Amino acid sequence: MKLRTILIILFAILLLWFIKVRFLKNENESPAPSVANAKNQASNVTGFVLHAQLLENKLYSAGTILANEEVQLRPEVSGKLNIINFTEGSHVRKGAMLAKINDIDLQAQLKKLQLQLKLANEKKNRLKGLLNIQGISQQDYDESVGITQTTSADIDFVKAQIAKTEIYAPFDGTIGLKQISQGSFVTNSTVIATLQQTDRLKLDFTIPEKYASLISIGDPVKFSVDNQKTQFNARVFAIEPKIDQLTRNITVRAFFVNSGAQVIPGSFAKVELVAGKEISALMIPTEAVIPELKGKKVFVCKNGKAVPVKIETGLRNDLKVEVTSGLTEGDTVITTGMMSLKPETPVKFISITH
Repeated sequence: MKLRTILIILFAILLLWFIKVRFLKNENESPAPSVANAKNQASNVTGFVLHAQLLENKLYSAGTILANEEVQLRPEVSGKLNIINFTEGSHVRKGAMLAKINDIDLQAQLKKLQLQLKLANEKKNRLKGLLNIQGISQQDYDESVGITQTTSADIDFVKAQIAKTEIYAPFDGTIGLKQISQGSFVTNSTVIATLQQTDRLKLDFTIPEKYASLISIGDPVKFSVDNQKTQFNARVFAIEPKIDQLTRNITVRAFFVNSGAQVIPGSFAKVELVAGKEISALMIPTEAVIPELKGKKVFVCKNGKAVPVKIETGLRNDLKVEVTSGLTEGDTVITTGMMSLKPETPVKFISITH
């Protein structure tokens, strides 16, 4: 019985050894050719051959449309709003009276002072005659002159207070919606309406500081707004003389003649700024650029293999980006399949563009 058990164990050991030699060895050896083939197999990619081309410096940004002039109509003094002399949404001329606050007390005070001035002038004239014949002293006459001048100054002050009860249009423009009704009590914080000059509009937008040297007064600007299909033209009018410390951007302002009131102030604008031209710029498709932690890189083909190259970029447009360092004219940049490439990977171009 014991001998039989030993034979069974020996048979089992021999069987396992045979299985290991016959099957596992072949299994371990079989992938080797496929791995070798995978390493030698070329990746199908597309390429782009670099050459110098004319670069039009187009900068893209987002901006805001503003009225050329805008003001909130507020009274300078408190009181009852007696007159609203405008129609909402209408065009008003500069100097037109738009609103009037009750000034009956000031008018009464003005009449009183005007009467006092009349009497003071009459007394001054009489004392002048007496002074000529030495009927009074010079001091008496000087006192009457002082009263006359003081009363005249009081009249000027009251007239200034009356002027504050009247609100006039500071420029030609379109009046907005009325915020308060006639007869209401108003203070200097009450907004009666807004007045905007919309026949000429301002376009404010920002650009990165590294492009500040490319912009100058008079440069053309194109922009579009969501509520219009037309692309509008404007020109740079002013540039902020300092760079924002938080955003590292510089603010640019352009003017636009709003014929037909096509554009509404407050609209969001998509801005395209043409800032001059450069020659001999190397441009590559934007999809060829691979962002890295410490910069950017692309894969170029050298001797049939993919080679990573670090690059620096400059201006860009909607399809291409300028390469300022890392590449030379004639290099072939790989534009598709880059994520699966490794250094020295063989590549096969299925198409190449120039």
